[in-house]
Amino acid sequence: MVEAWYMDESQEDQRAPHRLQPNRAVSLEQLRGLGVTYRKLDADNYETDPCLKEIRRAENYSWMDIITIHKDKLPNYEEKIKTFYEEHLHLDDEIRYILDGSGYFDVRDKDDKWIRISMGKGDMITLPAGIYHRFTLDENNYVKAMRLFVGEPVWTAYNRPADDFPARKQYMKFLAE
Repeated sequence: MVEAWYMDESQEDQRAPHRLQPNRAVSLEQLRGLGVTYRKLDADNYETDPCLKEIRRAENYSWMDIITIHKDKLPNYEEKIKTFYEEHLHLDDEIRYILDGSGYFDVRDKDDKWIRISMGKGDMITLPAGIYHRFTLDENNYVKAMRLFVGEPVWTAYNRPADDFPARKQYMKFLAE
């Protein structure tokens, strides 16, 4: 099961857990209230998993690839890690399925506070278009993830501030409901 919590304000190693003391856990229900959805799948059998096949059909995830984030596997590793950790949004949903390893997705809550979501093998997350977020590896420094898209992939990240995009305005309207 995925675990999430409010982050401390420390600027130290981004790969550390950064839990508040005492810890302030965040439930799946709270994440859903931000438009973030979570599923647990069978990562050992992702190539033949009927559950993944059904999700892809139902959500129209027609394109996918697999990325390995590790210093020996990803070209321009250090640059990519910095880019992934810059606060940004996308104009489409971001769907990631962890096949191996682990890392953190950080998202902003309604009060602009950071929530850290710990992702491990078998975890699938969907971040809605327009949500400010970032990604980092944890202290294991390795993750293998499937990236899913509706239609052709769009890789563009818009760093904060990006409040004038229709996707951001729509997301803010969703939060206000």
